[in-house]
Amino acid sequence: MNTSRLFAYLQLTRPANVVTAIADIWAGFAIAGAWAFILSDWGSASNEFLVNLAWLSLSTIGLYAGGVAFNDVFDSELDAVERPERPIPSGRASKSGAAWMSLILLAVGVLAAAQVNLISAGIALAVALLAVLYDYWGKHQTILGPINMGLCRTGNLLLGVSVIPETLATFWPLGLIPLIFVAAITMISRGEVHGKNRNALFVGLAMYVFVIGIIGTMPILHATALWEVLPFLALLSYMIFPPLVKAIRSQNPKLIGKSVKAAVISLIIVNASIAAASAGWKTGIIVLLLLPISLWLAKKFAVT
Repeated sequence: MNTSRLFAYLQLTRPANVVTAIADIWAGFAIAGAWAFILSDWGSASNEFLVNLAWLSLSTIGLYAGGVAFNDVFDSELDAVERPERPIPSGRASKSGAAWMSLILLAVGVLAAAQVNLISAGIALAVALLAVLYDYWGKHQTILGPINMGLCRTGNLLLGVSVIPETLATFWPLGLIPLIFVAAITMISRGEVHGKNRNALFVGLAMYVFVIGIIGTMPILHATALWEVLPFLALLSYMIFPPLVKAIRSQNPKLIGKSVKAAVISLIIVNASIAAASAGWKTGIIVLLLLPISLWLAKKFAVT
């Protein structure tokens, strides 16, 4: 396979977005309390958590990359009309090749999670099935589609929490945070091609505000200080609100697309905020270190 063809298949996986999925896992570790072991105990427990962090990071890479690549497989005919420059309709990647790659990546995601524990494997399998369901059916549903997409991110965050399975019983409701945020992005993104979705944009704005409010209350649950999470929430607000307000005012598809791109990349900041609220600002900074990597990749590869 030549370099240009390899690049085309890599494009299908949305590398910048994959980094945001890794942030889900790292935030899940913070919720579960695993980062406390990694940062303070350099013994066998710390090493075990580091190994599990690597396995679950690999798992989410496979799950996310496979899921978004399948999206292009199912959308190939529509993309031939609306986005002919994409890898499959342009002929730079074959539909069958992309389908096989997607299947292999999803399988890697489940198998990598199985190296941690069976609960992790079960969550990874659920995420894989939800991703394919969204690609094939969910994205065509006005209400259930955004929920379907949000559940993929919920599962991804809980996949990180599952490193300590006992904590899932307590913290699973926090999975609503990425569900609401991603559901908002999904609603807003429907105006990327044709625009004229003002109501969806306003609903998305309200959902963003709700997410920020929920994260702001998390320090109460985790006994951390509010000041540790506020800078992260301020950065999140700076990233998502200005482009969304411009999109609401103009209804221009390009500006809606920029708003979606900013929100997708901001998933890392959402996760950094969750990590800071759960385990302190230092852990939030660790997750935030993924942001420049994602921003760099966003210049090389499409985000939406």
